[in-house]
Amino acid sequence: MFEFRKDPAWVTKICFIMLIGAAALSLALSFTPRARAQTAPGEAAAKNEASYLNPDAPILGTEHGEIPSISIPSFARSIAETTGLYAFITDVKEMLTPGGASTMVYGWQELLMVIVGFVIVWLGAAKGFEPLLLIPIGFGTIFVNIPFAGMGEPPHGFLHIIYESGVGNEFFPLFIFMGIGAMTDFGPLIANPKTALLGAAAQFGVFGTLFGVTAMNLIPGVNFTPKDACAISIIGGADGPTTIYTAAKLAPKLIATVAVAAYSYMALVPLIQPPIMKALTTKEERLIRMKQLRPVSRVEKILFPLIVFSLAILLLPSAAPLIGCMMFGNFIKECGVVERLSKTLQNELMNIVSILLSLGVGSQMTPEKFLNPSSLSIVALGLLAFCIATGTGVMVAKFMNLFLKEKINPLIGSAGVSAVPMAARVSNKVGLEYDPGNFLLMHAMGPNVAGVIGTAIAAGVMIASYG
Repeated sequence: MFEFRKDPAWVTKICFIMLIGAAALSLALSFTPRARAQTAPGEAAAKNEASYLNPDAPILGTEHGEIPSISIPSFARSIAETTGLYAFITDVKEMLTPGGASTMVYGWQELLMVIVGFVIVWLGAAKGFEPLLLIPIGFGTIFVNIPFAGMGEPPHGFLHIIYESGVGNEFFPLFIFMGIGAMTDFGPLIANPKTALLGAAAQFGVFGTLFGVTAMNLIPGVNFTPKDACAISIIGGADGPTTIYTAAKLAPKLIATVAVAAYSYMALVPLIQPPIMKALTTKEERLIRMKQLRPVSRVEKILFPLIVFSLAILLLPSAAPLIGCMMFGNFIKECGVVERLSKTLQNELMNIVSILLSLGVGSQMTPEKFLNPSSLSIVALGLLAFCIATGTGVMVAKFMNLFLKEKINPLIGSAGVSAVPMAARVSNKVGLEYDPGNFLLMHAMGPNVAGVIGTAIAAGVMIASYG
């Protein structure tokens, strides 16, 4: 007699066969057509009760006519038509562009955006281009373009809720500025105030792009207003929260595109800036060594955020929300009496808001918002603005050296854009390539944090002028 204990595999095989048989029997019974019973309105309650007791009772709500039969081919076809592969090949739907125009979106365009999302994730995870930004943005792009998932659809889509709750307004950007303030050390800027000029110089990229936006109106299908131009040109500051804040105030319809462009260029700082820096400087200029910065007292660090915030209130109230939130976060850090709040802003809150903001930005990378002439021109203009800002910072540093006894390494001029601390790290990295002992990081942090303040001021000027 066969003993199952000596061959346990037979038990598994028998159980598997029984499961297959039960599934086949259930499937055959479900496809068996049966007639519906005619039910008078007065008999509905009795039929409802009988349906629980009699397995042959008609299905509730289908008392009239016959139940249509279901064949295995039709069942398989229905399953196939709900796959993502089928949707990418055959799907066609009408959507609205950011400008309000109607356009047709095809499945292959959604597939293209999914591929773009995976490329963004790859750049962050494999190449190390700001993974804290690119990985959530990439997954947000993939999520929103998944057929039938509805993650970005109103009113209950996961990504739609995130976007409407904090990205499409000033909620997340101001929280990010609090976190940036709590993580920022203004000591290098206080110790070497003249580097603030490099942060101001980078804003030429912002205001210079206003003319480029005007020229873009000559392209068929592109029509930008002055408010649109302000929202687009602020991309040149490479400051995602400021870009979103400005667009929410002046051009809400462009938030999706300008936010994607701003965060993309912030993440690609290590790729975009070095060629410009090397093209505008000589080897001798890159080898310039700057003397060590003086120590900055605790009193100076405490008074700095209060003074800057007060000046914003008095001179440019429209920029006070951005500057004020940043200085609030910095004051919490420097005053030293609320360490718990400072750590929360720097870590838990900053991480949570960054994840939500990045997912919300990625959720806007849909075909109707991204694959059109206006959006593509915004991406091109944003790149132009960023390049001008980088180049202007380097050239102003070289100009300052004509009058300074203690020369400035022009490489730190590129850090005048607002991408903190990415731009400063790039300046330091390029300097180390030519002199392994020339550490420029702390010197570059001066124009870097000045650029954050400068971009916020530029945004305030635009909001005050057109808001």
